[in-house]
Amino acid sequence: MHDQFFIVTEQEANERVDKVLPTILTDISRAQIQSWIKSGHVLVNGEQVKVNYRCELHAKITWEEPEPEILEVLPEQIPLDIVYEDDAVLVVNKAKGMVVHPSAGHHTGTLVNALMYHCKDLSGINGVIRPGIVHRIDRDTSGLLMVAKHDQAHQSLANQLKDKTVKRSYLALVHGAVPHEYGTIDAPIGRDPKDRQRMGVVTGGRDAVTHFEVIERINQAFTLVKCVLETGRTHQIRVHMRYIGFPLVGDPKYGQRKTIATEGQALHAQELGFHHPVTNEWLVFQVEPPEVFTETLKKVKEMH
Repeated sequence: MHDQFFIVTEQEANERVDKVLPTILTDISRAQIQSWIKSGHVLVNGEQVKVNYRCELHAKITWEEPEPEILEVLPEQIPLDIVYEDDAVLVVNKAKGMVVHPSAGHHTGTLVNALMYHCKDLSGINGVIRPGIVHRIDRDTSGLLMVAKHDQAHQSLANQLKDKTVKRSYLALVHGAVPHEYGTIDAPIGRDPKDRQRMGVVTGGRDAVTHFEVIERINQAFTLVKCVLETGRTHQIRVHMRYIGFPLVGDPKYGQRKTIATEGQALHAQELGFHHPVTNEWLVFQVEPPEVFTETLKKVKEMH
């Protein structure tokens, strides 16, 4: 993430630079942005500015993310639901509410902390903060995730994701009665220009393809769908289902105002298939959704 830049539009003109940047870099807190400005990691038209600098129209703001200050990620004894493990890969059923890797605001209690306690060898391709992590699922999404134990395994799994040969299917509970039994949503995803904290279907976004199949329609008000990812963009299923008018139940970011409390979106990574990075054998894993998902399903079936 070196030397990214942003040109100030009328919307941001005259706003303080430390207020504008957190709307673009949504994972970074305002306090962090302020420390970046003070340490010269943020420049306006190539010049260092003060924290209270007010942005001029068409000014070019560049930033370079300083190396993360998490010097070490410590192993933590956190229970893990391991579905499969050998010398090259590990498949884990991630609990809902667990963050995958350390980041600003989440230095401990993550899946990576737990993995480091569980096994001493994880691939180093993604650096200290994301050892072994080839792909992610959102904090409040439960289900299957593959982890690489060494760099060769990591490379193989990453290539399979890029070549779209990994099978990833999810269970999602959405608002509304989806009319078609099957469908494909092919719509590019990028940052939502109106709200930088969200992703959206945007012109010029990155290619994103989701296939879906209706499993069950419930009281004409909800549908249980199976979603198969062809690509893996941030919040892809959540954004795509909202885009076609059927937002996920319980989704705080993309859902309806009036939804059902489910501790975040009702989304579960149920099936994962990939070629073993060493033996090339095709492996497929399935896990049932957690109790909070089945309880939500029961709740909507009882509503009239």
